[in-house]
Amino acid sequence: MAVCFAVGVAAGWWLHASGGPRPASLPTTIESETATSARPTGAAKAPAHVGREPATGRDEADAPVATSGEPAIGAAPRGAEPGGALEVLQRRHLRVPVDGVHVETLKGAFVEPRSGAGGHTHEAVDILAPRGTPVHAIEDGAIAKLFDSKAGGHTIYQFDPTERFAYYYAHLDRYADGVHEGQRLAAGDVIGYVGTSGNAPPGTPHLHFAIFELGPDKRWWKGEALDPYLAFRRN
Repeated sequence: MAVCFAVGVAAGWWLHASGGPRPASLPTTIESETATSARPTGAAKAPAHVGREPATGRDEADAPVATSGEPAIGAAPRGAEPGGALEVLQRRHLRVPVDGVHVETLKGAFVEPRSGAGGHTHEAVDILAPRGTPVHAIEDGAIAKLFDSKAGGHTIYQFDPTERFAYYYAHLDRYADGVHEGQRLAAGDVIGYVGTSGNAPPGTPHLHFAIFELGPDKRWWKGEALDPYLAFRRN
């Protein structure tokens, strides 16, 4: 017994002095790999333009801004390819929704920057006019939705006759008498009046007007925005 005890003590002293066998080290990547696997490999990015949900409306405009008269330099405008959406609209000779407005005054408004969370471009035009000025349907079609939103105020979504496009009229002071959802419109019909409802500055009555190309689901609040100036412009 004494001999075994002595041998055990000597072996323990030697292991302590030499450090003894060490456990195999764990891979240094385990923790990082685990953390990585818990993260998405890449969040999907929202498309450049996504229609707003009905709860908020489409209009995120701040105060109307003076435009430079020149569009931003960059890629070709959406829908400008030969035979594209803009060419289709130009052939229809759409009327400007407010009488007395020259199309050239709308140039560049679509790409004007807007302040707000993340920043964005206008994707619409602002047509300044005295409060109560009549707003006209720009072509035949039907009213898809009358909608009040915090941003756009009293708004109208109109579909074109083919339901390929939607026209959006916002910041109305009020709707024209008798206007209702599903109503068939003829170009030039008065559908509302210029105002400052929604987030429009109280002292700057104007019509916030947008055109967008609908998707196959034809949701009235969702689509790809097109530059109204280019749609109205006569080539």
